[in-house]
Amino acid sequence: MSGEYAASFRSVSKRFGSTTAVDDITFDVRPGRITGLLGRNGAGKTTSLKMLLGLARPTEGTTTVFGRPYASLPDAAHRVGVGMDGVNSIPDMRGRRELRVWSRMLGLPDRRVDEVLELVGLGDRAERRVKDYSTGMRQRHTIAGALLADPEFLVLDEPVNGLDPDGIRWLRGFLRRLADEGRTVLISSHLLAEVEQTVDDVVVIQKSLRYSGPLSGLVSGPDERLEERFFSLVGSENEKEKVSA
Repeated sequence: MSGEYAASFRSVSKRFGSTTAVDDITFDVRPGRITGLLGRNGAGKTTSLKMLLGLARPTEGTTTVFGRPYASLPDAAHRVGVGMDGVNSIPDMRGRRELRVWSRMLGLPDRRVDEVLELVGLGDRAERRVKDYSTGMRQRHTIAGALLADPEFLVLDEPVNGLDPDGIRWLRGFLRRLADEGRTVLISSHLLAEVEQTVDDVVVIQKSLRYSGPLSGLVSGPDERLEERFFSLVGSENEKEKVSA
């Protein structure tokens, strides 16, 4: 991988009619690191990821992946693995069969499907229908799909949701191993305590950008917690209600 940023947002805004979902955000995702995109539900995290991946068009500003818009990035589907609700999902299919559909579209051998199923711990449950998976199993299956092409950049939207404590511990170690191999991981989440144990860099948004930089720059001492710093940046729900009133 080159030394360029894995992803960049430049003055990006997204409006839906009179509603502003994302307001003038600028930040970079550094290669070889795990970056957490943090915010409340409705803060604009998923919308931001969709704009990065060409699934939504910014009202203003630009997003790039490895220095280019996703739509013009050569071999984008091989270089970027995506785990997002509704992307690459065929719920009525069995787990192995669904991944084979996507692997063939990517020009990959069927054996790669078995490899990623084993990586995420679903090798013995691959013949169950995806719609019959538990929420945690669906998360693992989604990650397996994102890994099919052995991408250098992984984009995961709320990957911790639905995982039990064992699954959360597994995901934390799994993502760290990917980063240690030189890959880049961008995850969105609102689960602050878990993210604090996982990421290298943090981006906090509440429609607008509130912080972008190393986790160590936000939580600088052993007695500081990410949750406290997060609410100092975005305010409490009570403050949010007062502003809305």
